[in-house]
Amino acid sequence: MKPLARRTFLRGTGVAMSLPLLESMLSREAVAAPEKAKIPLRYGFIYMPCGVIVKDFFPTGQGENFELNKSMQPLEKHKGDLFIPTKLAHDKARANGDGAGDHARDSATFLTGCQAKKTGGADIYLGTSIDQVLAAERGSATRLPSLEIGIEPGRQAGACDSGYSCAYQGTISWKSPTQPIPKEIVPKLAFERLFGASADPAQIAKNKYRKSILDLVADDAKRIQDKVGVEDQRKLDEYFTSVREVEERISKSGQGDPALSPDFNLPAGMPKDYVEHIRLMYDIMFLAYQTDATRIVSYMLGNSGSNRRFTHLGVKEGYHEISHHRDNQDKVANLQKIDVFLLEELARFLDKMKSVKEADKTLLDNSVIVYGSSISDANRHRHEELPVILAGKAGGKIKTGRTVECPKDTPMSNLFLSLAGFSGIKLDRFGDSTGKLEGLT
Repeated sequence: MKPLARRTFLRGTGVAMSLPLLESMLSREAVAAPEKAKIPLRYGFIYMPCGVIVKDFFPTGQGENFELNKSMQPLEKHKGDLFIPTKLAHDKARANGDGAGDHARDSATFLTGCQAKKTGGADIYLGTSIDQVLAAERGSATRLPSLEIGIEPGRQAGACDSGYSCAYQGTISWKSPTQPIPKEIVPKLAFERLFGASADPAQIAKNKYRKSILDLVADDAKRIQDKVGVEDQRKLDEYFTSVREVEERISKSGQGDPALSPDFNLPAGMPKDYVEHIRLMYDIMFLAYQTDATRIVSYMLGNSGSNRRFTHLGVKEGYHEISHHRDNQDKVANLQKIDVFLLEELARFLDKMKSVKEADKTLLDNSVIVYGSSISDANRHRHEELPVILAGKAGGKIKTGRTVECPKDTPMSNLFLSLAGFSGIKLDRFGDSTGKLEGLT
């Protein structure tokens, strides 16, 4: 049978639903020798605010002989999928003569490696972020060049941190030095963007009473299922079940989030439960990769300097408040609880990524997920020894199951320069890079 095209869509009124990689999409040669199959590389950039308890975060040991420390224990089962560079720094997150405003510079610098212009007005200026460099060069291969998601609402105007524009704290993705990309924080809207749901009011009204987006593509789905083999039918069943589950969870998630500041103007559809909100957005990120709707996702687990309350962990004080713990042991313990919780949710996401087979590898193998921050010890606003974790083998380009101690103050931009090279993008420099990251491949 002639292979299905990789860009096969299930179409319905107002939607276009792409499919996961099926055996039916591979050539006979690729089925016989799956290691030669051309599988796309996915990139993920996950930002967490407020730094970590450094002494409990970084592994002990070097190279392949390392042990995960207290905060990283949730990642133990993925130890072989990790590459952990130490001693990375973001110099442009430091003041460099601009005074206070470390949290604004933290998020601004995370994916750009550039110094933010200190302004609370409309004349913001930063740099293009690495996700958008990748999207500009490789995003045309997918329906969405990139996807930007998050948990907390951000503002694109006004001053937020010591004279810095709120735009710097509310996004990590920059299309150009003057154009931040707002993130989508409502799971339903992110989900519908993923599957191309119509924005036409008349069409929305017609679709109001459908149970699932799958109802709109049912005829196309049946046609495809009749064409493929038993293994592909199983994959499709699992995929459709996953999509429907996410839809059902979105519909049950409710509105409002009592852990956020009342100053936030919350959009309709914001889940009540923070943990479920995090998981829904991770699951949308997973579906984006699984269906090849996009290969580039940025995800903010909170705005820089977030003061959210983690009441489900028994932490009653705000995140930012306890990050400046001044060695108060109760606050240190609470911040470490948050570090563990966020890595538990990352581990759950990696579980899903690893469960999907693509030829002779997994979806995680064919991805590189960068998790971290531009602040290490928030108590002292340090921007060196950054808490950075890479997961996934980038299609075999990264040798995982290792830690690498980089020379002191190695620019994190060196990592981004290397990641761009994985997709064949030739850059002489990115941000404040001094060369590609040694020891990565």
